[in-house]
Amino acid sequence: MTMALTTIDDFKAQAKRLRRAMADQGAEIAHSTALELVAKSHGERDWNTLSALARRDDTNALSLAVDQKVRGSYLGQPYEGRIVSLTRLPTAGLYRIAVQFDRPVDVVTFESFSAFRSRVNAVVDATGVSPRRTSNGRPQMTVQPVA
Repeated sequence: MTMALTTIDDFKAQAKRLRRAMADQGAEIAHSTALELVAKSHGERDWNTLSALARRDDTNALSLAVDQKVRGSYLGQPYEGRIVSLTRLPTAGLYRIAVQFDRPVDVVTFESFSAFRSRVNAVVDATGVSPRRTSNGRPQMTVQPVA
């Protein structure tokens, strides 16, 4: 049976099965080792990276589409705009999104300097939140459909 693993619970279950299979072969491994091996088998550097990229919960998934009106924040600044491109990435639950802002957004917080953006590209998860963070720990981008 082929199964697409996308959530953190799926990956943890895979690690548990791996650990059990290794024990059946007489090679017991720690749970943390199994998690690291699962991450590497999915092409990620380590468990922390894989778990950060994994979808947490499908019930919060947004329905996003090209030409859809959206709002959110980009580098801490509020925006409204339209999705101009949307591509599902091979990494579980991530999408590359391009948003054309209705009005240019100043992404610099210094009073004596400005840098306006009219269109941006980012990677967001199924809930519309970028896994990448700014230096203050906030998501680089958030996206929500406008009702």
